[in-house]
Amino acid sequence: MADPSSYRPRPGEIPDSPGVYRFRDEHRRVIYVGKAKSLRQRLANYFQDLANLHPRTRTMVTTAASVEWTVVSTEVEALQLEYSWIKEYDPRFNVKYRDDKSYPYLAVTMNEQFPRVQVMRGHKKKGVRYFGPYAHAWAIRDTVDLLLRVFPVRTCSAGVFKNAARTGRPCLLGYIGKCSAPCVGRITPEDHLDLAEEFCDFMAGRTGTYLRRLEKQMAEAAEEMEYERAARLRDDIGALKKAMEKNAVVLADATDADLIAVAEDELEAAVQIFHVRGGRVRGQRGWVTDKVEEVTTGALVEHALQQLYGEESGDAVPKEVLVPALPDPVEPVQDWLTGRRGSNVSLRIPQRGDKKALMETVQRNAQQALALHKTKRASDLTTRSRALEEIADALDLDSAPLRIECYDISHLQGDDVVASMVVFEDGLQRKSEYRRFQIKGFAGQDDVRSMHEVITRRFRRYLAEKERTGEWTDGSGTGGALPDGPDGTGTGTGTSTGTEAALADGDGTLTGTDALTGTDMLTDTDALTGTDVITDSLKDDDGRPKKFAYPPQLVVVDGGRPQVAAARRALDELGIDDIAVCGLAKRLEEVWVPTDDDPVVLPRTSEGLYLLQRVRDEAHRFAITYQRTKRAKRFRAGPLDDVPGLGETRKQALIKHFGSVKKLRSATIEQIQEVPGIGRKTAETIAVALAQAAPAAPAVNTATGEIIEDEEPDTTGGSSGEPVTAGAPDERRGQET
Repeated sequence: MADPSSYRPRPGEIPDSPGVYRFRDEHRRVIYVGKAKSLRQRLANYFQDLANLHPRTRTMVTTAASVEWTVVSTEVEALQLEYSWIKEYDPRFNVKYRDDKSYPYLAVTMNEQFPRVQVMRGHKKKGVRYFGPYAHAWAIRDTVDLLLRVFPVRTCSAGVFKNAARTGRPCLLGYIGKCSAPCVGRITPEDHLDLAEEFCDFMAGRTGTYLRRLEKQMAEAAEEMEYERAARLRDDIGALKKAMEKNAVVLADATDADLIAVAEDELEAAVQIFHVRGGRVRGQRGWVTDKVEEVTTGALVEHALQQLYGEESGDAVPKEVLVPALPDPVEPVQDWLTGRRGSNVSLRIPQRGDKKALMETVQRNAQQALALHKTKRASDLTTRSRALEEIADALDLDSAPLRIECYDISHLQGDDVVASMVVFEDGLQRKSEYRRFQIKGFAGQDDVRSMHEVITRRFRRYLAEKERTGEWTDGSGTGGALPDGPDGTGTGTGTSTGTEAALADGDGTLTGTDALTGTDMLTDTDALTGTDVITDSLKDDDGRPKKFAYPPQLVVVDGGRPQVAAARRALDELGIDDIAVCGLAKRLEEVWVPTDDDPVVLPRTSEGLYLLQRVRDEAHRFAITYQRTKRAKRFRAGPLDDVPGLGETRKQALIKHFGSVKKLRSATIEQIQEVPGIGRKTAETIAVALAQAAPAAPAVNTATGEIIEDEEPDTTGGSSGEPVTAGAPDERRGQET
């Protein structure tokens, strides 16, 4: 725990100007971002007597190790910079709203030749009109089904559309009148675009025009005694009115407004937003946050506005925003909203009438959301705390292991040996901290040796980061070289520069590795799809999460006594003695520790054992997913993959031009140059690479024994649906670990 006086700026250093400030911890990680009209007055509040500070503010200033600031010209600029930094650094002590679900939107893809109406979630795309959000996807589908009678816009996917265009036959909706069938030319692109725009106008609240037009057409058809047409128009009017009834009128003056309500207690706050367009509630969403800082209702509203409109512009920001309390000061926030919209935005508290009544409804929704969230979380938090306490008691730890890292090795009979590292903090997954490794110190199957290598590489990086920041010393008070690796090779130089963030492996060289080429890249796992995504490595000195920079309190390995001993030996060789190690054996679910000859047996009903199992299973899933991905890419590898500088686009262009690798191999350099994007030097490189690569063995008909002279399959390394090259090993052989 740091003393705030140790990093307090000297008198006169802090300017009396608007700006944004950042508190950093001892690892140079940004833990809090704030803005101020006067930096001098605001920062002085943090360096008063600790007894006078709010408990959460006291925790923040004692966790911090430094403070820095950036001066800006206006308060609006400070608001914009604060939002950018909170989004970039994700500070632990700032208010962060957790959206309680991924809300669906009704989307119209106006950026396509034939716009499509569909349900969309996630990030908004350019050129797409969005309506909502809705509470349920089925509500969107019910509304669209009613409106397609009047606005028969395309709703099919690109694959269905292309198949219908190829066969000349529309889908079922085209036959029953709920699609204008642009796929078979029943409507021109221009007319279909007008139809999509009319659909958007109706959804935006401009309903009266279309109702009056249909009623006029119905009356004219009845006068001309076209009763069947009049009946269809009558049904269309009924469908539109039924769709409108799904969103009752709440504001009689056809107002476009967003209403934001906040329900809070000492620890948490819930935010509810109603989106009103054309006087009707068109969408609803809600957030929940931990109050990790001392914050007023007005400040909570300000943070909600930043989250809600930080990425929006134009009509997505309504003319009027109604809130329960105004930010202090309100003028910069209102100016910021006006800038996002491009025209004046009114930010105010409703005082009377329909708007005040609707705000009370939104407030009740917020209170119910907070009560439901606390009911759910109470049991979860209690269970996690009990699990961590049980683990600490079983392993004789001084405190509960708030950060747990688990490692697993995966391979297929010694091929494509990889490892995974997953992180749990406070009993919850921390997926942004996941890492994966390719074992490169040796070839073959040896889980114990692989575990030793992975632990060594991970904590060698941790020590190098400490050396770079001056936190790790050789015992003399000055920065020293890193401990020797197991092969006796030193990996440090006594000094470290900002470019040496990639850490040394056992051979003493600074390396970084890609997920498929051997590098330890920062990886992430998508929370919704479970897909492992590789992201770029982050800079070291800007406060963002750094690779392997934070040590765990407990290291868990997937395995028994040999794996645990290997992990402990790796830590001992690096001089690390303050991190506990244990292993969880699969068969009997025994917990092994390095110092005991017998395992620790936790009760089957133990929450601690259940947490260790979840950590172990997650590490296994992450490792085996990477191993399968790596193996699948190797199976699909072809001769073009070895051509330096040849990307996927040009490989596909070559195969499309020549039809197969066999024909490409027999082509001349001049013929290869005919492919767009292929110059003479690249063509020569391709020709040399294909000449050196041995052609695949010919396929043989096992029934007749004759050689099949078909063309070679595409071996450019495409999707999993492509054929596998001849001679590729059977993917199902052996057992994965």
